[in-house]
This record gives sequence, structure tokens and C-alpha cells, in this order.
Amino acid sequence: MARKTGAAESAGFSDDERAAMRERAQELKAEKGRVEGEAAVLAKIAELPEPDRDLAEQVHRIVMAAAPDLVPRLWYGMPAYAKGGKVVCFFQSASKFKARYATLGFSDAARLDEGAMWPVAFALAALTPAEEERITELVKRAVG
Repeated sequence: MARKTGAAESAGFSDDERAAMRERAQELKAEKGRVEGEAAVLAKIAELPEPDRDLAEQVHRIVMAAAPDLVPRLWYGMPAYAKGGKVVCFFQSASKFKARYATLGFSDAARLDEGAMWPVAFALAALTPAEEERITELVKRAVG
């Protein structure tokens, strides 16, 4: 005699198996987005004039080393780094707005809170080991 099965089992997969497949599909989608995002960020950086290009390359290297789980993407045409779909930090070239310095900015998704007031953007004129260390610290704090 055939055993009766519930609706969830009759489709061939249990609820847990379907949930696992949905999770895997999301992982694959995120990985595809990561690869495409990084390609777009690197292409944007390659288009920048010097010294912005050099600064952006260094910031990219520092951010990815400090928080490899961040997903590179473009945000308003700027290299940015997201967690859970929300931009945490971004690089703004000096040439974009004809400013005298580039900027490393952090969004409200960054966990940099210090009391009632804290900086969310930093001017970048050059990167020495001291600035690299500070950026590493900020990015690690930002992603919590």
C-alpha cells in the first residue's frame, strides 16, 4: 500500500530542501553581483585621471583587505562597497566635482557612531601608511 504524503513532500522536496535551494540561489545571485560589481568598480577606477586613479586603487585594495565580505559596486558613478545591499563606504574622486581633494565617505549603514557627532567623510590628498592604517580601522569598525 502506498504511503500518503503531504503536499510539501509530493513535489519531491521537503520544505527544508526548498529553503536550502532558495538560499543557494541567493548566494549565486550575490556572487554574480559581486563579480559584476567589482568589474564595474575596477573599470570606473581605470577611467579616473591621476592622482584620483592611484588613490582609488589604493582605497579599493585597503577596503577589500579590511572587509573582504563587502561587495564592490558603483554608487552614483563612484566606487562603493556594500553590505547586505546597503553602501557602507565610497570613494569620490576630486575630478568628479572639480574639488581639490578626493573623499572617502561612509553612509549611515556604517557603524562609526561616537556619541552625538562623528565624521562620515574624510579628505584624501595622499595615502601614507598612517592613512592606510586609519582607513583599515574605519572600514573594520564600519562593518561591525
